[in-house]
Amino acid sequence: MASVNSSDWRAICEKFTTALNLSEVESHKDPENDPFRSKYKAREILTEIYSALKNFEATEADSESSGERGEEQVVDGEKDGQCFYGDSPAGWRAAKLAAVEYFLGVNHIETEELSAGQEHLMNCTKLLDKWRTSSMNVSLVIHVKNQLGILWSGRDETEKAQAFLETAEATYLRYMKKEGSPPMDMTEYFSTEENHLTHQERTKRFELAYTHTKYYLAQVYQYLGETERSATYCHSTLQRQLQLNQFNPMEWALNAATLSQYYINKGLYMEGRHCLSAATVISGLAGEVPSEVAAKESEREQERRDQLRQKRADIARCWIKYCLNLLLDAKKVLEDNIGDLDVDRQEELKAARRAEEEEEEKSRKSALLFGSEDTFDSIASLEEKVPSLSPLDFTEARALFLVGQTYVTQAKEYFEMDGFVTDHIEILQDHSALFRALAFFEDDLERRCKMHKRRVDMLEPICNDLNGHYYLVIRRQLMFELAEIYNEMMDLKLTLANRQTDSETLDSHTIKKLNHLCAASAKYFEMFLESLRSPEGKLPEVLEEEVLRPALVARFRVARLYSRVICPVISDKLDNLNKSLDHYKFVAQYCDAHPEASAAVETELELSREMVSLLPIKINRLKAKMVSNN
Repeated sequence: MASVNSSDWRAICEKFTTALNLSEVESHKDPENDPFRSKYKAREILTEIYSALKNFEATEADSESSGERGEEQVVDGEKDGQCFYGDSPAGWRAAKLAAVEYFLGVNHIETEELSAGQEHLMNCTKLLDKWRTSSMNVSLVIHVKNQLGILWSGRDETEKAQAFLETAEATYLRYMKKEGSPPMDMTEYFSTEENHLTHQERTKRFELAYTHTKYYLAQVYQYLGETERSATYCHSTLQRQLQLNQFNPMEWALNAATLSQYYINKGLYMEGRHCLSAATVISGLAGEVPSEVAAKESEREQERRDQLRQKRADIARCWIKYCLNLLLDAKKVLEDNIGDLDVDRQEELKAARRAEEEEEEKSRKSALLFGSEDTFDSIASLEEKVPSLSPLDFTEARALFLVGQTYVTQAKEYFEMDGFVTDHIEILQDHSALFRALAFFEDDLERRCKMHKRRVDMLEPICNDLNGHYYLVIRRQLMFELAEIYNEMMDLKLTLANRQTDSETLDSHTIKKLNHLCAASAKYFEMFLESLRSPEGKLPEVLEEEVLRPALVARFRVARLYSRVICPVISDKLDNLNKSLDHYKFVAQYCDAHPEASAAVETELELSREMVSLLPIKINRLKAKMVSNN
């Protein structure tokens, strides 16, 4: 096109540079009351460029028709099937028009005029579709498909978005297989030869466009429920961003931490640990958190302080989940059918540990690892401090617990009770769960009991102070957990007492302690049940699905607790047994009236029905004993 008039073409190039600067630089300085001022100016210039290109095209067409370019006209007409060669002169002209359509499309989308933006983007694809993909236009093809994918994804038309993005990916892979060299960037269409990009910069821009394709495909696959495929694309995207050095440290770190949760839920702890280690190291590249003093002096520093603290706390919470899930998965493998540690299974797994370690090292070597020359060693160093194999004894479990507890402290520094009630309590619940998982590995029952007491100490004050009106669901969770903790402590104390003496000759101090734990457990179960009442004070006739099992289990547990209270006076014992019978009857009768509920509490229902038959006999015996004693 420069042959038409080189000075005119240079003017076009200068206009394009101005439009690009308005869109990408000056627009960030636009006032709040006129946020698109620079975008609109850029649009006007792009429209002028488009008109000028059409005039150039008409001029060249006239030249060709008068025979000035007869030989080239044959070249322009060469086809591959139904597609003209993209690097022919006519293909070159079409690519330039398509590029302006692309930039106009992006411009309209950025000014929230989506339909107009779509029209320009589709005009771009129509111009490009006539021409075979070449080094001249392939970058533009991928960019426009990416934009259309984003556009349709934003409209929740996920399958349309998928089609455009997969076409972009196929275009990239096909071009790289056939050509391999970095193509011309579309901004070069409007630059003089001396301003063309270097080979390295072309490579970077082209690879970045494909990285965006993979990034958006990861989101599309996630939305479509293809979680494994989504995770693969997400992992690849993160790695490419590091290689290209094109990433925001905190955004990258948060995405890596989020990806870790996928691996953790799949039981792939080595991969999960790698993602979290990388997230921690890369988040450090964002710099130090501004001090409180600096934040008070600058609104920008305050915002940066809040963002860094929150995102690092979010990463810490992902580490907590890593440690907790690994402990819980180990517990599932090691526990017997009554929930105790299976010593034989433990020894069997310890014997197989060496092979497992070798397999981990082998897997690590074949894995797609994050990092660059600057960060790889730091990531590997952090990984070495955190185990990824299931703990098999208390020492290994404690090492993992301590890592989790460190991140609990970090997360709570930002998510304080004042301002982040729900988040703070969720972190406390995870901390409690860490103690519970660690207690499974502890042989010493006294120490195990102290671990459960730590759980009570962290949850009970919160539960009692929490507003039940605003935080009903969370308070119910806490009440149920506290009831279970006290129940577990009572079982442990009773086991300890029975080891030391006959259950018939327990001393008064032990009896008082056991009854206290029993009463505390029953109190929280009953508080949970009371929370189900309507504002008028009535219990629901039909239990909602989310509370069905907890409510029936609470009834069952309360029934057992009343029967376990140690009473020296027979009349008190009778009173407790009658209360116990009432709760057992409720479970049985509710499931009789609502058969669909039986599946939720099969074990508890079976035992309840059994106790409904047996307890009256025990009650009658006690009544007879009372009569004979009188």
